[in-house]
Amino acid sequence: MATQDWSRADLGPQDAWPQALRLVLDIMLNTPLPMLLMWGRRQVMLYNQAYASNVGTASAVPPGGTVPAVPPSAWSWNPQAIEQAWAGQSLVFLRQSLKLWRDGRMAEASFDLHYTPVHDADGAVAGILCTLAPASAAALPGAAANDGHLRILVVEDNQDARYLVCEMLRAFGHEVSAAANGEAALELLARSEYDVLFSDVSLPGMSGVELGRTAIKRQPRLRIVFASGYSQSLTSHLDFPAVSMQKPYDIEQLQQMLQGLH
Repeated sequence: MATQDWSRADLGPQDAWPQALRLVLDIMLNTPLPMLLMWGRRQVMLYNQAYASNVGTASAVPPGGTVPAVPPSAWSWNPQAIEQAWAGQSLVFLRQSLKLWRDGRMAEASFDLHYTPVHDADGAVAGILCTLAPASAAALPGAAANDGHLRILVVEDNQDARYLVCEMLRAFGHEVSAAANGEAALELLARSEYDVLFSDVSLPGMSGVELGRTAIKRQPRLRIVFASGYSQSLTSHLDFPAVSMQKPYDIEQLQQMLQGLH
């Protein structure tokens, strides 16, 4: 980067760069982890040597041009996640498989992806820093089922109903988190892994079905359970696996459903 003629690049001369950009680049260039920075809505791309070595771009042109027509997989695999980061959310996606071009052919590699919004002096999001960490170890299949303990995310907009189902699930010995809408649920899913998403179908804003579709893309091992007071026809033609429960249900039905997930 030190030898790049930045006066001809979109960023312009280095002495005109904002302090936030200088700080992030200093971090990037002094860390062994692969890092890729998207700066501004013009999508200027900068990366460190660790990133270049990992994704096979070491022989590419120097960084600092706009993102090419085929963007790096760390950006293209989930456009919705990138927009959330532009909106100011810090996101983590564990064990994400990315398609990379290596040694003249397409290959796949698994990383934990960390997206961090970079704010300018006015507090606005000026860029997104993506860190590619070695993929964390996956939990052993069936580990949660062996002791009957499940990590469950409950999504229900009715406060009384949400409280009741959470207390029932905790009484069964499960670890429970709760959200009142799909957007809040996605924030929890970005920070933690769950075994079960237990969601109402009718939610304010994002529907339960849309939430389930997005959630299972982020956490493929997640099991989806929908609860609805309407006909199950709302969930009978899904393009992803899910279990449906008809409201109202009693404690025995809830326990039987969870046992069926093991």
